[in-house]
Amino acid sequence: MTLRIGLPQWQHARWKQFGLETLADYTRLFDCVEGNTTLYALPSPEVVQRWRDMTHDDFRFCFKFPNTISHQAALKNCDELLNAFFRLLDPLSDRIGQYWLQLPPAFSPAQLTDLWAFLDRLPRSFSYGVEVRHQAFFNKGEAERALNRGLLERGVNRVILDSRPVHASRSLSPAAVHARSQKPRVPTHAIRTGNNPMVRFIGSDEVSESVPLFDVWREKLPGWLNEGDVLLFIHTPDMGEVFLLLQALWPQLQQLEPSLRNLPDWPQQTSLF
Repeated sequence: MTLRIGLPQWQHARWKQFGLETLADYTRLFDCVEGNTTLYALPSPEVVQRWRDMTHDDFRFCFKFPNTISHQAALKNCDELLNAFFRLLDPLSDRIGQYWLQLPPAFSPAQLTDLWAFLDRLPRSFSYGVEVRHQAFFNKGEAERALNRGLLERGVNRVILDSRPVHASRSLSPAAVHARSQKPRVPTHAIRTGNNPMVRFIGSDEVSESVPLFDVWREKLPGWLNEGDVLLFIHTPDMGEVFLLLQALWPQLQQLEPSLRNLPDWPQQTSLF
């Protein structure tokens, strides 16, 4: 089985120093990417075809369902929006690692029946994930048990957000302060409910604070890899600095996924803060 490692985006102005300017450049190092852009706006058909042309058959996109479905419609009466979404991305259908639903904090246990109805009408040919943010889904009570049970019955992955590093950080950089205001501060419940778990590791902008908190994944992921592919996405408050954290984590990641190539001999990146 494969540990797929990627970032939440494939482009950043500061990555040009590493020779990463396009999606095609990104695919030479990473084999998956979070598709955050589709949460806010859908690409044109021409852009979708361009994404296909710049990737290879082993690359995987993990697109978010649009917020018109997850937030505005709250999963109700959205078949037309859903069908348009799948039709638009159909040229990439064989390169979808996971479609995932990021639900807002207001989406509560009382709405689980809406979630089940939504998931039950999705095409069976794809892998799916659900990221919840309501606090009741993290208190190990009946609400969380019901969520996990329903996802397990459907083989849908519970997307795991590990925001411990950024919230434990003492950094007062503007990027860190902004990240702490945006990323939910919820317990990290490492629960496998589907065949392709997705872990989103939200590092701080201090490598020394982030690396020790990755140890739990070094222990957990090998067991999951015995059962299927795992998706791991690495974040930092300022994504322009993510390669500082990658350089520190890469030896551990190579132990988990021996097929990972060595990182290029990049110019030394130094923190802005």
